[in-house]
Formats: sequence, structure tokens, C-alpha cells
Amino acid sequence: MALQSMTGFARSEGTSGRHRWAWELRSVNGKGLDIRMRLPQGMEGLESDIRRLLSQFLTRGNVQVGLTVQVSENRVEAVLNRDALDALLKLRDELGAALVDPAPLRLDALLSIRGLVEFKEAADDAEAVSRREADILAGLEQAVHALCEMRRIEGDALYRLLSDQVTRIEELALTVEADPSRQPGEIARRLESQIATLMGAAGTLDRDRLHAEVALLATRADLREEIDRLKAHVAAARDLLALGGPVGRKLDFIAQEFNRESNTICSKSNGVAVTAAGIELKVVIDQFREQVQNLE
Repeated sequence: MALQSMTGFARSEGTSGRHRWAWELRSVNGKGLDIRMRLPQGMEGLESDIRRLLSQFLTRGNVQVGLTVQVSENRVEAVLNRDALDALLKLRDELGAALVDPAPLRLDALLSIRGLVEFKEAADDAEAVSRREADILAGLEQAVHALCEMRRIEGDALYRLLSDQVTRIEELALTVEADPSRQPGEIARRLESQIATLMGAAGTLDRDRLHAEVALLATRADLREEIDRLKAHVAAARDLLALGGPVGRKLDFIAQEFNRESNTICSKSNGVAVTAAGIELKVVIDQFREQVQNLE
């Protein structure tokens, strides 16, 4: 399964009957899947279908969903207010005896009476509405596939970048491991020098204190555990990158572990080259973690 970025954009449009619709999807980084919609009035009933469809393909990201629907062919119908017409006819009958020569009701006269006839946009029947909604949702699925493809393409670029950064982290770990300052003879020489300094500076230093200082110096000089953990984290990161899918959170955790080991290496370093490698490790790890934030 390929990696996916959390950023992308997609658009799809089409027609259904006398309506034209267009979807726009925008996705950016997010801790979870947050879907926000802008739907035309009267289309709110699609919200549950939209969430269900997006959730089938996406697991993380802040997704903005916009839908526009326009009528390409207007249909107007006249609606007769029958209550008003009945009242008008009743009034004519009541006044008929008082009128010398009542004229018949004419259409133009009826149309001039406010509220008697109303002209409005003709509503589609239930079948047409159902067909239109199905077409619009099919268009949404096309947009989601396009969004996923864009996120996958960016995910491929992130895969190459993150793989290079993991390789660099491994190289720096090996640099620390091979540094002469970590050789037993060099560690022993430095310990002897530091013990001599302690003995010369504190003539009253007791044996227990001396043993404690020696143990502390030996512990600080040993980077074996940190190097081994770095190698293990490198292997885990490569496995996750190869696995693909929504692995962003797991890689973010590994980035935190990388950072913890690099901090320890810098604090325990007893050589200039080890310190330099540790500092570069921190830089590469920060870059790695920054890019991991873009992964689903």
C-alpha cells in the first residue's frame, strides 16, 4: 500500500437533468479526519452520505468539501390560490344583485389581483430529485478518487525524501559507532586522565567516592545502547515506509525516539566528532519529523 500525503485538491463537475453541479475538495494536515462542508440550501440531506464516502478512503486530514448546484434550464409554473379565488367568486355572487350589468371575470383582471396567482420555479418530482442526488454523489466519488491520487503522488515524493533521511540517520549512527573516542583503549585512557585529575585535586577523596566517579565516567562514555536503539528505530522506520498506508502517527513516534537517542548521544559525547555527528543527527531528525507531519 502506498503512502499518502494529507494535502491535496480535487474538482469534479457534471450535469443531471437541468442542473449543473461541481465538487471541490481541499485537504490539509490534521490529527484525525475532520470533514467540513459547504452545501447549497436544500442539499443538507447528503451530509451523511458525504461523510460515509470520504471515510471509506481517508483516515486523516482536515478536508473542506464544497458543492455548487446551478439550474441551467428554468421552468416556471403558475400556482393558483384557490382560497382567494373562492372568496372572490363568493363576493361576486353577493354583489351580483346590486350590480346593474355585472361583467364576466376576465383573465387579465384575475392576474392583476395580488396573491391570486403566483409564478414560481417548478419543482422536480421525487424521481428526478433522487436521480439528481445519485448523479451528484457519483461525482463526489470521482472527486475523492482524484484527491486520493494527488495525495498518493505527494506520498511517493515523501517516501523518497523520508527514505533518504532514514539512510542519513543510519550513516550518522555508524559514524558515532566507529569513532575512535568510543574504542576501549581510548575510553580507558580518558578515564585514567580524569581519575588522576580527581586524585590530584582532592587529596581527601575517599575510595567510595572515587569508585562512584569512575562508574559515572564509564557510563557516560558508553554509547552502545543508544547506537543499538538508533539502529532498531531505523529498521522500524524502513518497515513502516515499505508497509505504506496510514503510518504517519507511528513514524512520528519513531521520530520522537530518534530525537531522544540523539540528545543522549550529545550529552554523553566524549569526542568532538561524536558531538558533531550528534548535532547533525538532531538536524536530520527534525527534518524527518517535519515531513512526517504531512503523512496520513
